[in-house]
Amino acid sequence: MDKTHTSNTWSLHSLIPENHPRKESLIIREKIVDGLLNGYVAPQGLIAHGRGECFDYLIGEKTQEFAIKAIKAGVASLLLAKNPVISVNGNMAALVPNEIVKLAELINAKIEVNLFYRTVERERKIAEILKKAGAKEVLGVDEDASATIPELFSERRRVSPRGIYIADVVLLGLEDGDRTEALVKMGKKVIAIDLNPMSRTSQKASITIVDNVIRAFPKMIEIAKELRNKSKEELEQIVKNYNNKEILAESLRFISNYLLQLSRDL
Repeated sequence: MDKTHTSNTWSLHSLIPENHPRKESLIIREKIVDGLLNGYVAPQGLIAHGRGECFDYLIGEKTQEFAIKAIKAGVASLLLAKNPVISVNGNMAALVPNEIVKLAELINAKIEVNLFYRTVERERKIAEILKKAGAKEVLGVDEDASATIPELFSERRRVSPRGIYIADVVLLGLEDGDRTEALVKMGKKVIAIDLNPMSRTSQKASITIVDNVIRAFPKMIEIAKELRNKSKEELEQIVKNYNNKEILAESLRFISNYLLQLSRDL
């Protein structure tokens, strides 16, 4: 890791006033930039983050009730799964590495690196970050990504035969829709964290958490602690009662009403 880049990037945090109204948002941006300068966030990851930040404004930069419903169904699905996997890309590694590892421990899930702009260097750096956060094993690195997702032609098609390839439930965030669709076609339940309820990922996923990953993962950890002591029947009921189309519709109605209220308050 380039210590010069790390030092220069994180020194910018000290330039942000404590009372700056966008301090948290600016710090998050710096984490993404830090990941770029250190070689594990792709340049395109900055664009993805900016797009997500725009949608975060539209939901009031809070975890709304529709997201809570999806989180509960998602966590219940992960706890019921035989082979749950958390798929990690560069932005997730930059923003929530500790939370990824903690959640994986709580739900007994494997962690796998999966990248659209895949390089061995990026894979290894992301795995290193996750291991520093406490992960005992990180799949999808180097030759471990030897299996292939059918009907997918990007580098995301390469997955671990011990992880995503045999998973029954996959949790992913900041995703491109083609892999989500391909995984669903393979018979897997896909839980997506996506701030844009209109994206292909959101529309194709089994469960869509319309929220920011920096809020969604801590909330998933909190709910996992509550639900892990529930019976199988109780967890199955939570999943059975969930309807993703209704949740997406609820999120869109919220955005519409939120914008209308803002226009009235001007």
